[in-house]
Amino acid sequence: MNRFFKVCLYLLVFSLTALVSCVPGRQYEEVKAANDKCSAELSELKARYETFTAKEKELNTRLTELSRQVQMLQNDTLSLGTSFRRLTTAYEKLTATYDQLLENNNKLMKGKEEDTKKLMGQYQLTQEELQRKEDKLRLTEADLEKRKAEIDLLASEMKAAEEALKLKEQRVNELEYILASKDSAMHALRSKVSEALLGFQGNGLTVSTKNGNVYVSLEERLLFESGSTVVDAKGVDALKNLAKVLEKESDISVTIEGHTDNVPIKSASIKDNWDLSVLRATSILRIITANSKVDPKRLTASGRGEFMPIDKANTPDARKKNRRTEIILTPNLDELMRWMNAPEGK
Repeated sequence: MNRFFKVCLYLLVFSLTALVSCVPGRQYEEVKAANDKCSAELSELKARYETFTAKEKELNTRLTELSRQVQMLQNDTLSLGTSFRRLTTAYEKLTATYDQLLENNNKLMKGKEEDTKKLMGQYQLTQEELQRKEDKLRLTEADLEKRKAEIDLLASEMKAAEEALKLKEQRVNELEYILASKDSAMHALRSKVSEALLGFQGNGLTVSTKNGNVYVSLEERLLFESGSTVVDAKGVDALKNLAKVLEKESDISVTIEGHTDNVPIKSASIKDNWDLSVLRATSILRIITANSKVDPKRLTASGRGEFMPIDKANTPDARKKNRRTEIILTPNLDELMRWMNAPEGK
């Protein structure tokens, strides 16, 4: 069952990844629905496994009882065989006696009629007893055959259940492998990004991994003057280095999120902080596309305004932290989607 708990943990991580990642709405809903379906299947599998385990225990108990009954029947059969042989011997002796009595009867005539009748009565009783034993033996053999057929049927059901469980375990292992591959790829990407931006880290730039994504967080002071949407020269250099990495990572989707503090902006050309955050994200997007061959289809510019602060305190230091741009690098989920949509066993 540890595997079930493990895959549930991975699925939870994946679910959080899908919720946090900024991917197209339709793909997000498909991933979420597929994840719910997989979680339901795993829950059902666990219940079925427990049911099969309980049934297996019951079957083992029944099998033990049947084995005990079979042994008893075998013992009875052995006893009946012994009795039959004894009766057969007795029958042969009685037959011999009968023949002898007939011969004597011919000699003695009426003088031995009473003895002859007595012996014939004993012979008849012996024959009837043998018949009863034979009938009981046939019934016992039929019952044994019926019990054996029931055991064979239960064994077949158990085998089918084991095969279904193995198939589920195989799909769980495949999911674990895909998730591990994605996790390894994102750690490798973080290393590449960190190396490319090494000279900027500690100066308003941090690189981290969260929920299966790589986050490049750039403080306002590294990119923009206060209230401006124009990236300064130092910020352009950092974005150029990042663009070179993104150019080589063709399976990574890039979301650029602008964030502001809660102080209203005073500008004739910018309506509010939400407008400012979007315009800053768009400015960064243009720098990346202008300095690399990154496919624009992979890029998304969005603004969060003041509504997702890092620090909710209304202090200068908190506002400084909140004025930032986050570039979120998300792995391609196509392989995982294909796996989820593929029929079981393929």
